[in-house]
Amino acid sequence: MNLNLTSYDQALLHGEHGPAAQLAMSIMTRMVGIYGANSLLDITAAHIDSSLYMGDATLEFAERLANSGAKVKVPSTLNVSGVDEHHWQEWSTPPDHARKAHRQMVAYQNMGCIPTWTCAPYQTEHRPRFGQQIAWGESNAIAFANTVIGARTERYPDLLDICAAITGRVPAAGLHLEENRAGQFVIRIDKIPLKLQEDDSFYPVLGHWIGKISGDQIPIVEGIKINPTEDQLKSFCAAMASSSALGLCHIVGVTPEAATLKEACQGKFLQRSVELDMSQLREARDELTTTKTDQLDMVVLGSPHFSFAEFKKLVPLITNKRCHSKVQFLVTTSRTMKELADRANFLTPLQEFGGKITVDTCIITTPMLPPAIKTLMTNSAKYAFYTPSLLNKQIAFGSTEDCVHSAISGFIIRDDSLWEK
Repeated sequence: MNLNLTSYDQALLHGEHGPAAQLAMSIMTRMVGIYGANSLLDITAAHIDSSLYMGDATLEFAERLANSGAKVKVPSTLNVSGVDEHHWQEWSTPPDHARKAHRQMVAYQNMGCIPTWTCAPYQTEHRPRFGQQIAWGESNAIAFANTVIGARTERYPDLLDICAAITGRVPAAGLHLEENRAGQFVIRIDKIPLKLQEDDSFYPVLGHWIGKISGDQIPIVEGIKINPTEDQLKSFCAAMASSSALGLCHIVGVTPEAATLKEACQGKFLQRSVELDMSQLREARDELTTTKTDQLDMVVLGSPHFSFAEFKKLVPLITNKRCHSKVQFLVTTSRTMKELADRANFLTPLQEFGGKITVDTCIITTPMLPPAIKTLMTNSAKYAFYTPSLLNKQIAFGSTEDCVHSAISGFIIRDDSLWEK
């Protein structure tokens, strides 16, 4: 396949903008064919998942770029890091891991990246706009950008995302192109009761199920009877992007380019139609719980990172109550969202409840949990999906209210009333 490069692309490739930009462009041009493209297009923003320390290779790559003078060409936010710089000593994080993760954080900041340290960049001042061409890493953020905002990004892996940020260029392929964004099959959810659609716990389960059945086809969801909140859509996208490689789902009436079913599929032929019923939904929910007992060591909330609205919802649930002495209660969020929650006096009730906060990182990606933590509970389908394989621990999925009630009682409690026939 012939590769069409602009004069700017060729200048980067020939080292006229420095060795780091040359390296980044050489990687980008190698990837063009893999993406099925023959040219590159401009982006105006990036979100870098490579900020996460995953071992010496990721650190050496970051420091090589930074020490070679790499600078990002477009505004580039940073995903979670490999360490909570403020609280890591309160956990079981190995000091060597903390030091190297910190070095990797410094390297990306030296390249001019914005230290947002969050997996929910769309809930910051750097939220993209409809139609904006961007290069985002972090699966939930990619799905949210495409599905909820209507920005354009492929599902970029670690290391390629920073190359895109340095060059300001990406393959002209995939979800960047209008013709590739058409929904390919429809999922009808008319049989799902309104009360369940209104509940926060519905969206992560729906996302988990859709990811499982979609394969590589872009789904269209029809039949949502309410206007989901931003955090409901956040949990939906995170779940879908965990159980699949999807970067886009059209939700009729929600996705900006899917006001109708016809718009969602761009008038094209739909390859299949699926009708979701409660039995399928219950099965998907049950899959998110792996523990066979009601024993509980920790409740964890905040994947993706806890928002201001979620802090606000949590406060009345825990005020004047106390977490069980044998259970740890953890909220993961960004330093910025913690500051906002602190200003609103949301953190005092959490501390009085016996809860903790960790910022800028994620328990899935940093070795912070002690061996004594064997069974966790969460309201996040993403945490529930990854915990057994990445942490080798058991998990129970429930609503936020279930998680709080369980933390207080000391064992797993779930209200199944909304999920019954």
